[in-house]
Amino acid sequence: MLRTPSGGAGHGTAAADNGLMSIGTVLNVLRDEFPEVTISKIRFLESEGLIEPQRTPSGYRKFSTDDVERLGHVLRMQRDHYLPLKVIREHLDAMERGEAVQLPPLGRQRDGVVLGEPEGPTAARIGRVELMAAAEIGEQELKEWESYGLITPLPDGGYDAEAVTVAGLVVELGRFGIEPRHLRAVKAAADREAGLVDQVVAPLRRHRNPQTRAHAEAQTKELAGLAVKLHAALVQAALGVRLP
Repeated sequence: MLRTPSGGAGHGTAAADNGLMSIGTVLNVLRDEFPEVTISKIRFLESEGLIEPQRTPSGYRKFSTDDVERLGHVLRMQRDHYLPLKVIREHLDAMERGEAVQLPPLGRQRDGVVLGEPEGPTAARIGRVELMAAAEIGEQELKEWESYGLITPLPDGGYDAEAVTVAGLVVELGRFGIEPRHLRAVKAAADREAGLVDQVVAPLRRHRNPQTRAHAEAQTKELAGLAVKLHAALVQAALGVRLP
């Protein structure tokens, strides 16, 4: 369950805003359950019409507890059921009408048909314009990111929704003066780590037995998770810091 903040130093401010939260507060609330969510991801979901936060006269977003719960439902359906945004929107509309919603088993869904385990981190797809809107960048910036391999379009010209997460992190790093060209080493390291994982699971992926191939996908996820944790631990050790 998502937990909204109560009490503490910020309680008076929340009360003054009638319980409404800033996008930064919402991010902190969501990260309890969804540690990889970013501000850019929340903005993207807003641009897709999945949430409609209020706006102050100066244009700042203000989210209600219902908005946060709705965001939780969206992120959960993406993470656990790999549903495309169109289907998620339909489910949310049905829930608001008080109708029962039957979610598919874990797996990838296309046109209402479950296809088994997802091929990548998420089954959602977004277009070029949507990606630029979510990251709040222009065409030239996106082309630069692509030239460094930070963002890669799919064969159909769209993007994996994970590109939204990458774009958000590139933007956040940019606030510290870290430019896309500085991230080439990070991308190269990620490619090497991915290559190592692929080398381990490749024989299983080529197996004729569907169960063995399914095991390969599960092993890929486990190895990827371990690689990410090791990378984070090594960076922290090199800097002499420990992140919460």
